[in-house]
Amino acid sequence: MEYLINDLIELAFAEDIGDGDHTTLCSIPAEAIGQANLIIKETGVLAGVEVGVDVFHKLDPNLIVDVFIKDGSKVKPGDIVFTVEGKVQSILQAERIVLNIMQRMSGIATTTDKYVALIEGTNAKVLDTRKTTPGMRMLEKQAVKIGGGVNHRIGLFDMILLKDNHIDFAGSIENAIAGAKTYLKENNKQLKIEIEVRDINELNEVLQLGGVDRVMLDNFTPKETAEAVELVNGRVELESSGGITIDTIRDYAVTGVDYISVGALTHSVKGLDMSLVALK
Repeated sequence: MEYLINDLIELAFAEDIGDGDHTTLCSIPAEAIGQANLIIKETGVLAGVEVGVDVFHKLDPNLIVDVFIKDGSKVKPGDIVFTVEGKVQSILQAERIVLNIMQRMSGIATTTDKYVALIEGTNAKVLDTRKTTPGMRMLEKQAVKIGGGVNHRIGLFDMILLKDNHIDFAGSIENAIAGAKTYLKENNKQLKIEIEVRDINELNEVLQLGGVDRVMLDNFTPKETAEAVELVNGRVELESSGGITIDTIRDYAVTGVDYISVGALTHSVKGLDMSLVALK
């Protein structure tokens, strides 16, 4: 999937630089050489360093980036992540793209780290979702992993997840599961099957039918989740989903559920504050 990140970087160049960074071109001589530091301005978990370096090198292979702090590190205001040296025009043209990516990824990693810390000591793992910025999914899911979370499916192609609409359009839970199993066999695909249930009755139906790897408990309360964990007794993986917040995630984790998916890791996260500062 590396090609998706390369495509994203090329798109970022196209939408930001276009036919030229005319501000830089009119104010900075082509031969000017300089340095700049990437400085952290807020406490958090750093992510996107490797991608940031790629951006600099794809725009100008002659830029030299000296990295001091790696992805996954805890950072604080005043920390210098790296120094970039080379043509000033190149540094300025790449500046905003690098910052946009690193601020977004670091914000996601920081948020994920907070959720993961809250369920420490339980067996539950924090999952991301497909509620990502269009075109940036690979980077945002990288950031979740850097922050200590676990990726759910990357897209619609690497797992079968039968949600409420699939079940309703299929006509029943039984039809949806049977269709999934037939499809995998006919197309010689080895994909895990997950199905969403809305109450204990639907969970019981899924358990009686079998044939799935994981069940998503949609909008269950912590009490209902504990009942589900006891009922399932390890027969399938269980995932809690739906409106789970930083204030309630611990209540779900202690029930014994295997996974907890949190859309807020990516859909409404605040970027980590940082800036690129020229060295005079």
